[in-house]
Amino acid sequence: MSLVGGGGAPWRRLATAIYLPTAVSFIGFGAIVPLVPLTARALGASIAEAALVVALMGVGSLIGALPAGVIADRFGEKKSLVGALFVDVACLLTCVFAPNTWVLAGAVFVTGLSGSMLSLARQSYLTVAVGLEYRARALSTLGGVFRIGSLVGPLMGAAVVSVWGLQAAYLVASGTSLLAAIVTLALPDLPVPEHEPGQPVRLAQVLRRHARTYATAGTGAAALMLVRTSRDALLPLWCEQIGLDAAATSLIFALSSGIDMTLFYVGGSVMDRFGRRWVSVPAMVIMGLCFALLPLAHSLLAVAVFAALLGLGNGISAGVVMTIGSDASPAVGRPQFLAGWRLTSGIGQAAGPLLVTAIAAVAPLAAAALAVGAIGLTGAGWLWRWVPEPSVQGR
Repeated sequence: MSLVGGGGAPWRRLATAIYLPTAVSFIGFGAIVPLVPLTARALGASIAEAALVVALMGVGSLIGALPAGVIADRFGEKKSLVGALFVDVACLLTCVFAPNTWVLAGAVFVTGLSGSMLSLARQSYLTVAVGLEYRARALSTLGGVFRIGSLVGPLMGAAVVSVWGLQAAYLVASGTSLLAAIVTLALPDLPVPEHEPGQPVRLAQVLRRHARTYATAGTGAAALMLVRTSRDALLPLWCEQIGLDAAATSLIFALSSGIDMTLFYVGGSVMDRFGRRWVSVPAMVIMGLCFALLPLAHSLLAVAVFAALLGLGNGISAGVVMTIGSDASPAVGRPQFLAGWRLTSGIGQAAGPLLVTAIAAVAPLAAAALAVGAIGLTGAGWLWRWVPEPSVQGR
């Protein structure tokens, strides 16, 4: 049973209760991410310790993936969202008053845990609340909101810090999370799935039952995430290698991110009308070819063209990993399944920059670009083979 099928009013209600708090909280989150290492340094951390503090957010997100599924199943998506946002408020206020690096590190780690809960609960909620015919557009819009927050957040953070100082950004972010929690209370409740009497849904049982899905479609999703995140590591390093300065590199990134941010709804519409493969596969081919050909780019214009194409591939595929996971999720045990799905794709997300770093340490940077390109092109074929196409009929 979905809350959104063909009517406009329910869709607008969900837009207010899901997308608005997501945008508000993610803008606040985007504001503080670049400031975490600076805060650690201000508290006396070394460069290595500051880098570790930043990494703890990603570690917390990975570790929190499976527990998030259990919590969402136990308390429901709406309560889990509100609870995680209040945890965010507490963590951000802790960052403001952190007396040393390790208190800051603990707060950042817990922020990663709560972020995992927020991502899973939003995906699970939309999977149930929105009819299958609109699912890809709903989840692609969610992915687009994340991208908007990543762009607007740092700009807001820079403005706040320039006027009131570093701690003020955390105060503003805690305020956005609190506002998001209040708005989320307007979410309509979802129907409760009926478990078989005496048969509680266990995480391990769900993971075992769907191990084949994780190994097939999940591997393709992880490859897509790996290729996506490699952009953030490879592009600036390549710009530096061919002699472009920081200003030119920033402009190239702005171009790529601008294109990326404007195409999420287009990708969702294509997926809903023609199928998931018609976005996931072309996106992988585009990004794979861009990375494979990047070693041929030796001018500002050439790199800008590749950056724009990477933005195209990344933009049209916004929400595709969530959509494929939602399509494969069972009615009973959905939060636990999505937890395993997020862990699988999250490993791919973390692996991208690590792969670039590892190859660049022992070989020319061009070798890293070629390796990522090969993964992209191979992953395109893998996704075409293993991504299922759901049928609206009978759902």
